[in-house]
Parts: sequence; structure tokens; C-alpha cells
Amino acid sequence: MQKVPVEFFPEYRKKPIRSYVVRSGRMTDSQLRALQQFGDEYRLRLAGGRVEWEEVFGRRAPVVLEIGFGMADSLLQMAAAEPDKDFVGIEVHPPGAGALVNGAATQNLRNVRLYLADAVDVIDECLPDTSFARVQIYFPDPWHKRKHSKRRIVQTELVEKLSAKLQDGGLLHLATDWEPYAAHMAKVMAAQPGFENMATDGPYSPRPSFRPETKFERRGERLGHQVNDLLYRRLELKTARR
Repeated sequence: MQKVPVEFFPEYRKKPIRSYVVRSGRMTDSQLRALQQFGDEYRLRLAGGRVEWEEVFGRRAPVVLEIGFGMADSLLQMAAAEPDKDFVGIEVHPPGAGALVNGAATQNLRNVRLYLADAVDVIDECLPDTSFARVQIYFPDPWHKRKHSKRRIVQTELVEKLSAKLQDGGLLHLATDWEPYAAHMAKVMAAQPGFENMATDGPYSPRPSFRPETKFERRGERLGHQVNDLLYRRLELKTARR
């Protein structure tokens, strides 16, 4: 294990409230080596400003955004299983970024890119509007204590930002194994006029086939937690305004 070099610290602007704690931590030799050898190939940066996905990936294809991909296990599985789509991940923890780059390089996946940065900064400065077929946030930090609930990433302001980035008919997919957070997510989404809940019975949907089972899910199940998926379709603008 090695300390994270400064050049692989996450990019972020100073904010009074963040949904994460910045930890430099340590990286495995393979994670660090992957970032050093292939980081420029897979990493996108805030300084690059607004991007065009056709230029980034060299083709026109549906683009999927994942916020907080952790150690990248599920994101790598999805990229390998859906080669017809391009995937963009945002993460603030360098070991996760190293794991994604290492896995993508090892599997020769060309349809993955990442930001090692604050998600809100990336959304505001880099992501083009109406450019995503799907946005996913899986098992974000639930911030269990009531006094910390304002730190939860799924809030009205973020959903409004993501709404502008989704294509008409695009999907917003949330998942958590913490019941109070699931209820919070459902409440936030119920107040959004631009989305339609895809569930047929109650606010929650079955896990869709494209989402792999994650280690957080398995851990939650061992602890007796119920995993809830929330799946929403972005309405066409004229429909959302009615």
C-alpha cells in the first residue's frame, strides 16, 4: 500500500457542505500503477470544461453517468456487459479511481471515462445538457444521523441539476439499503414534476437487470437491510410543464 500522490487527489471547489469526506488514504500498487500508466487515457478533468461525448469516446452512443462508483466493481461489469453504451463515472476517492482504471485497462474497455472530482462541480462545469440516457447513484453514504441528513447527495437541488442533463425519456436510477434514505429519496423525487416513477406498486422498483448486485447490497442483506431501487423516467419538457 502506498500513500496517494498529490496529483491523484480529487478535484473539488471549497463548499460549506459536502456529501462526502475527502480522504487521501492509501492505494495498492496496482491502483497507483494503473493511474500512472493509463490515467491520462481514462481521466477527464474539471479544467477541460464542457465536453462533447462524441469527441471523448470517438463515436455516437448512449451515455450513462454514475455518481460515486466506489471501487468500480459494478461500473466495470456494466461497461463490459453493455459495449454499445459509453460510461462516465465520478468518484472522490483515489483508490476507487485507480481500481476503475486498472480494471478498464486490464479488460481493454474503451467505453469508460472518469472524473476524480466533486460531482456537483463536474455537473456544473463539464457535463452537457440532455446528453445522458441514464444517471445512476448506487448506495450513497446515508449519513445516518439526523443532524447530518443535509449532507445526503440526493437532494432537490442535485435532482434538478441532473434533470437538465438527462435526455427526454432518460432514466434516473437510485439504490440504497438504508430505509430512511430510501424514504427520503422517494420524497425528493415525488416533488419533482419532471420525472415519472417507473414502479407499479409503491415507490420502489425491482432491481433492473442492468444493475449488478454490489458488495454493499450483499453486506446490507447480511445485516438484514432491505435494498430499495428507485427508477424514474425523465419526462419530455412539454409534458413535465403541464
